[in-house]
Amino acid sequence: MNGKNALAAGVAAALALGSVTMVATQSTAAPRPTAAAGASAAQPGAGFQAMTADARGEAIRAAGRNAPATARALGLGPEERLVAKDVLIDADGSRHVRYDRTYRGLPVIGGDLVVHLAEDGTITGSDLAHQGAVRVAGTTPKLTAAEASAKAVKHARHVKKAKAGSKDSTLVVYAVGKIPVLAYRSTVTGAGETGPTSREAVIVDATSGAALDQYELHQNVTGTGNGVTVGQVSLETTQTAGGYTLTDPAHGGTIVYDAYNSPQSNPRQNARAFSKTTNSWGNGTASSRESAAVDASYGLAKTWDYYKNSFNRSGIRNDGRGAPAYVHVDANLLNAFYDDTCFCMYFGDGSSQNGNTPVTALDVAGHEMSHGVTAATADLTYSGESGGLNEATSDIFGTMVEFSADNAGDPGDYYIGEKLNMSGGYMRRMDNPSADGRSLSCWNSSAGSVDVHLSSGIGNHFFYLAAEGTGAKTIGGRSHTGTTCNNDTFAGIGKDKAAAVWYRALTTYMTSTTNYAGARTATLQAAADLYGANSQERYLVSKAWAAVSVGTALPDPGTPTPSPTDPTPSPTTPPGGNALANGSFEQGTSGWAQSDNIITNSSLQAARDGSWYAWMMGYGADAVESLSQSNVAVPSTGTPKLTFWLKVSTQESGFTAYDTLKVKANGTTLATYSNADASSGYVQKTVDLSAYKGQTVKLEFAGTEDTYLSTVFLLDDIAIG
Repeated sequence: MNGKNALAAGVAAALALGSVTMVATQSTAAPRPTAAAGASAAQPGAGFQAMTADARGEAIRAAGRNAPATARALGLGPEERLVAKDVLIDADGSRHVRYDRTYRGLPVIGGDLVVHLAEDGTITGSDLAHQGAVRVAGTTPKLTAAEASAKAVKHARHVKKAKAGSKDSTLVVYAVGKIPVLAYRSTVTGAGETGPTSREAVIVDATSGAALDQYELHQNVTGTGNGVTVGQVSLETTQTAGGYTLTDPAHGGTIVYDAYNSPQSNPRQNARAFSKTTNSWGNGTASSRESAAVDASYGLAKTWDYYKNSFNRSGIRNDGRGAPAYVHVDANLLNAFYDDTCFCMYFGDGSSQNGNTPVTALDVAGHEMSHGVTAATADLTYSGESGGLNEATSDIFGTMVEFSADNAGDPGDYYIGEKLNMSGGYMRRMDNPSADGRSLSCWNSSAGSVDVHLSSGIGNHFFYLAAEGTGAKTIGGRSHTGTTCNNDTFAGIGKDKAAAVWYRALTTYMTSTTNYAGARTATLQAAADLYGANSQERYLVSKAWAAVSVGTALPDPGTPTPSPTDPTPSPTTPPGGNALANGSFEQGTSGWAQSDNIITNSSLQAARDGSWYAWMMGYGADAVESLSQSNVAVPSTGTPKLTFWLKVSTQESGFTAYDTLKVKANGTTLATYSNADASSGYVQKTVDLSAYKGQTVKLEFAGTEDTYLSTVFLLDDIAIG
């Protein structure tokens, strides 16, 4: 289930250079064995033993022999079987065995899992794409295979329906959602986006014929690229009947196009996809049009990987879909920009100001793709202080992508665009923004009236100080200063923690009009969520904000103080009579914090009203989930109460409460519902909040499910008044 995509603002966020004018899985894993001494856990394959083909084959066969015992240990159902797929062995002898699942002989899509074992064979943990046992009502479909094929052709998105065909519909169990469904998987073939023999997988419900999923099937291979700024790198490409294209199936089908210098006013006018008969791209110089495309393809893949590995975010909109990119836009364009109206990115070729170096550096690609993430989450308005925060967000995550990529030719640092041959050596500096003579290092009352690429310096400076602290350092071979606006000195919390705080603030608390004061509040709440209200991390985040003249530092948590750490909102009921924001969920996740993708408009369940609702639990395995809203002002007059509509469906029987949903205020349980409250439809519930009259509370719905059988709790139309 994916959260609601943010609506496009219709403004193209740009990277502005110099004086250029802008255009507007759940896991149950125990602690893992550490890698062998000297091995870097950040490098794929580091710490693993090298295995011959024979040794690997024997390891997989041994895993197959152990599959029945493993299935029982994981609590899988009697109708399920595990099929060993791969084995990795650490240097210390521990193993990681990857299995696929079947149910009554049917393949289970989303049933894959990894089991982690110590050297002696003891299971130390597991990661399952679908938690717990797989169960469906039956394996006899209502649709025939031919009917399913016809439905699949109708639902196909990437193949032209007029000439499409499908004859190989196969019965499967689709377990990607919380509740497994009997389905057909079909391969639809015909002319499409990848050529005359395009293929698309379409999965339809075997009872209703409704589309459950669809995606292109690529023949992906690994090619070699030589970029202008990234050097020689490996690229994920797609093999076609005529050769290869720069289509990256491992990252949402991201395609890189040659804009053929189409004007900035219509940058796709002459565009066509890069393709060739060999799988080697570019020569490392700007004279080859492919070289800039290599930079872009590599940079966007590394950005995707950073968001996935750090925040489990699958692409810009968290929907697994890659955004197309266009290089060689216009002539002498020293700029790059993201446009949410077309869900695409554009890169210019540079100008005489930077030796005509294409604007496709690694941190630039990360910057532009991050504009899309902002558009899909907080959607920060591209003007005033919120515009500065928008730009700062892209600089922050573009920098984090550079660190994450660990490219020897472009080591991580806090300089933006340092590989673009700018006359000053960079476009912006996060450690000392005002060093360029224009950007703001410290907040002032005029921050909202300057260009957003200059006011972004405040957010950039905050992030650098939060991550690295004060004092001079050499990072990535470049000198960095840790000067502050208040002459304070302090340590940083590390770039990964600082990025986690910023990402949570962006995706959970910031809105389109958030200013720097609001960003301080959002990041302090995010730090409290991640590390605790009295943590050093939260304290140092406040120190970093004070160091750029935004607010004052909180008291050191090591020093007891009776004073509240944050101002408490006045408890008044907003217009409309509901103290909760977005109680109907029709604005997607806005206003709510969720432990998983709980708020949804999935057609697998029904909302009570509108399209959106909250789907909690339903795993049929040990699991916990939380849905909450902080700073809720309970009315100070009358008899305040919480009302909401609840639908409970369960595989349990009897009146014992195996699976529960608790309603909490400031951590205190006010009401408990369970599988024993199963209902055929939504039932309104009421909880008395008189004990919290006039107070500000954190409202939380906390779900818990035991090892066996599932219970689904659906919530909608929640109100406090």
